[in-house]
Amino acid sequence: MLRPSFRRLSSALPKLTIHNNPYKAQKQWPPDFTKLHPKHQFRFERKYRRRAKLKWARPRWVKGVKLAAWGSCLFVLVYGVLFMDWGEMAGRDTKPFAGIREWVRNQTSSIWTAAPSTVAVDSSGKEPGQRSTSTA
Repeated sequence: MLRPSFRRLSSALPKLTIHNNPYKAQKQWPPDFTKLHPKHQFRFERKYRRRAKLKWARPRWVKGVKLAAWGSCLFVLVYGVLFMDWGEMAGRDTKPFAGIREWVRNQTSSIWTAAPSTVAVDSSGKEPGQRSTSTA
């Protein structure tokens, strides 16, 4: 019942154009820059730059590019220090990152194993928290 009346209203209203728009612009846009004072020209240019920056801002894309750049830099650095074969440097007997590589190798090899000296043993020869196996 209401649908036909809505259709009639929407079709009866003319499309708004620049000539029949009831909301007239207060100022002409774009302004004639030849007639403006340089100070006002600069204000319009600043406003335009700010609006253009906002329109073309892509924060997620910029964040992704930054993360990719930092990630690739970090990868190249770690690869160069830990895995790249530098060979013998001119006038040196050792490789440049041998000390760092050895330290990292020692740290990573002991991640999943406990050294025997770090396990505490009480006077009965059992580790703390271990239950006795005798049932008698």
